[in-house]
Amino acid sequence: MEDEVEAQVPLTNTKLRRVLAWFRQNLLLVFTIAGVILGVFFGLVLRIANPSEEAILLIGFPGDVFLRLLKMLILPLIVSSLITGLTGLDAKSSGKVGMRTLLYYFCTTMIAVLIGIILVLTIRPGESTQAKEKLDTGDVKSEITTLDAILDLLRNLFPSNLLQACFEQTQTYYEPQDIYDTVAVNVTAAPITLAPNVTPGVNVTDIVPSYNETTIDVFNQTISIRKVGYKGGMNVLGLIAYCILFGILLGQMGESGQTMVNFFSILNDITMKMVLLVMWYSPIGILSLICAKILAMDDLALVFSQLGLYMCTVIIGLLIHTSVLMTIYFLFTRKNPLRFFQGMLQAWVTALATSSSAATLPITMKCLEENLGVDSRITRFVLPVGATVNMDGTALYEAVAAIFIAQMNGIPMNLGKVITVSLTATLASIGAASVPSAGLITLLLVLSAVGIPAQDVSLIFLVDWFLDRCRTSINVLGDSFGAAIVDHLSKTEMNAVEEGMQKLEEGDANEMDGLTKPNEADGVDGVRSDNGSKDTTL
Repeated sequence: MEDEVEAQVPLTNTKLRRVLAWFRQNLLLVFTIAGVILGVFFGLVLRIANPSEEAILLIGFPGDVFLRLLKMLILPLIVSSLITGLTGLDAKSSGKVGMRTLLYYFCTTMIAVLIGIILVLTIRPGESTQAKEKLDTGDVKSEITTLDAILDLLRNLFPSNLLQACFEQTQTYYEPQDIYDTVAVNVTAAPITLAPNVTPGVNVTDIVPSYNETTIDVFNQTISIRKVGYKGGMNVLGLIAYCILFGILLGQMGESGQTMVNFFSILNDITMKMVLLVMWYSPIGILSLICAKILAMDDLALVFSQLGLYMCTVIIGLLIHTSVLMTIYFLFTRKNPLRFFQGMLQAWVTALATSSSAATLPITMKCLEENLGVDSRITRFVLPVGATVNMDGTALYEAVAAIFIAQMNGIPMNLGKVITVSLTATLASIGAASVPSAGLITLLLVLSAVGIPAQDVSLIFLVDWFLDRCRTSINVLGDSFGAAIVDHLSKTEMNAVEEGMQKLEEGDANEMDGLTKPNEADGVDGVRSDNGSKDTTL
C-alpha cells in the first residue's frame, strides 16, 4: 500500500510540473483570455452603476492606447516584411506564391458569400423582426455607386504620392451644388422722369415712366457633383503594390542591392521585437476595449431581442465557414487544424478585441512564424496582402445583412438579385479597409447595387460592434490558414531557392579560396591571383 502511495506522488508531481510548464510557456495567452473574460464581466457589472460618458472614456483609454500602439507598427511591418520576404524569392517563385495566394483568397471569399446567402434565405431573419418599429434609428444615405468603388480601388492601387499614401487614401464623394436659371425682367427706374412739356403737379396723365431691362438668377434645383478627394487612413493597398514591385526588383539586383536588403531585414527584426513588447500590454488593452464597448451600449436587452436572429444567422455562418477553412487546411496539409487554431489563439483573441485585421497583423505574423513554423518568406508576403484583400467574414456578413434588410422591407429577392449580391459582396469585401466597421461602409454599395433602401443600415449599427469583432477574427483565421496552405504547397520552390542561395554562397567561398589559397608548387608563401600571375611574400 505504501509503495502505491509513493508511486502516485511522483506521478502527481509530474502532472503538476507539466501544467506549470504549460502555463509558463503560454503565460501571455492565459493573460489575454483572462482579459477578455474580465472585460465582459466588468462591463456587465458596471452597467448597473450607469457610469457617465467621462467614466466610460477613462475606462476605454488603455484600450485606445493599445490600438494606437498596434497601428503604429503597421506601416514599418508591411514595408519591411513584404520587401524582405520577396527578396528571398526569385521572380518565378514569387509568381507562383502570388497566384496560389490570390486563388485561395478568391475561392474562400466566394465560399463565405454562398454560405451567408444560403443561411439567410433559409432562416429568413428579416421576416420575424419588428426592429424598424421598436428601434428608433436615423437614416443613412450614400450616393457612392459600385462604379465609384471600383475606380477608387484602382486609384488606391496606384498612389500618386507615396508619402500621402501613408496617411490618406483616395475616395469619391459628392458635393451639393445649387443650379440657378437666368431670367430677364423689366424694372421701373427711379426717380420717375417727366416729359419736357409737362408742368409738375398739373398734367399727371402725361407722366412717362422709364423702364430698364435686367436679369436675375432664380433657384432651380440642387444637384450632386462627383469629385475625387482624399480621406484619412493609410492606403495599405497602394503601399503593398509598391512594396511588391520594389521587393521583386531588389531581389534581382544581386550583390549590389544587398545593403538595402540588410536594411529592411534589420528593420523587420526590430519591428517584431517591438511587437513582442506591445503583446505583453495586450491583456490590459483588451480588457479595457471590451469593457468600454459594453458600457457604451444603450439597451442591450432590446437590441438583442429584436436583432438576435440576425446575429445568430451571421455567427452560425462564420462558424460554418471556419469549419470549411479547417477542412481545406486538412485536405491540403494532412495536419490537425485544431492544433493550428491553438497556435493562432493569441492572434484570434486580439482580433476579437481590436476588430481590426491590420492592427492584428503583427501578432498574426508572430504566431505563424514562432508557434507554427511557417516560412517567414511566405508570411511576409501572404499576410499583408490578406489583411487588405481577404475579408471572408466581411463578405459573408454583407451578403447576410443585404438580404436581411430586403426581407425586413418585403422586397422579393429573385435569382438575379441574389447573384448580384454575391458578386458585389465579394468585390466590396476586397475594397473594404482593414479597419474597424469598414464593412458597414461597403455594405451601402451592395444595397445600392440591388435597389435595397440604405436607410435601414442604421439598424445594423446597433449590433455591428459585436459582429465586427466576430467577422474580423474569421478574417484573421482565413489569412492564417491561407499562409499555412501556401507554405505547404510552396515547399519545392522554397527549397529550390535555398539550394540556389547555398550554391551561390559556396561559389563565392570557392572564389575567395582561389584568391587566398597557397600553391604548393610555389612554396608556402606563393599566392596565385585570378590572372595566373604569382605573388610572393617575404
